[in-house]
Amino acid sequence: MGIFRYDIYKSPNVGIFAKSNDSIVLLPYGYAETKSKKLIEYLEVDPIFVSIAGNRIIGPMVALNNNGMILPSSASDDEIRYLKQMTGLNIIRLDSKLTAIGNLISVNDHGAIISPLLKGEFDKQIEDALGITVNTMSVADFNQTGSILVSNNFGAAIHPKASEKEIEIVSSILKVEVEPLTINGGIPYLSSGIICNSKSLVVGSLTTGPELIMLSRGFKM
Repeated sequence: MGIFRYDIYKSPNVGIFAKSNDSIVLLPYGYAETKSKKLIEYLEVDPIFVSIAGNRIIGPMVALNNNGMILPSSASDDEIRYLKQMTGLNIIRLDSKLTAIGNLISVNDHGAIISPLLKGEFDKQIEDALGITVNTMSVADFNQTGSILVSNNFGAAIHPKASEKEIEIVSSILKVEVEPLTINGGIPYLSSGIICNSKSLVVGSLTTGPELIMLSRGFKM
């Protein structure tokens, strides 16, 4: 358990290529198992190598907690069938033209905050799949809620320009303390540089010492 620096494809944008819950980590199909060994040890999970809509960009395409998984409409039947078989999770494909589902939904096992861009059309579907209550809001005037808010079951990180009121609301929905911070040396798009579950936090290699301290405080690591 702890916070670990790591790169995928020599990139500090680890959250672009992977997504984790407490049991599994989704990794790009074709990513070398030898290279993923450390990541799997850090997160204490089983790896699943997969493509989403035929590509290796995983993080922005998936919303995930320990109950279920939300995938974009562009995900193939074979991908969904494989993920259901491998995970046993509730998995749904969202019938929306917006495909970067992971950038639009931030979720833990206590609640979900989704982008106003989804217009409340899928609340019931998302709630049923993830086993939580859905709330809609933007953060710091951004509608890409999932890209600027990352949480596990013990803490959360939010865009540094989030207001005190927004932080208070997010905290009450996700039932965790929320810290405004950045990743990878000042990047406010937190999900791009974080893979997390309730056991560990994996961040890009450019994450600074002060950022690590803030992350440790925010996620109780």
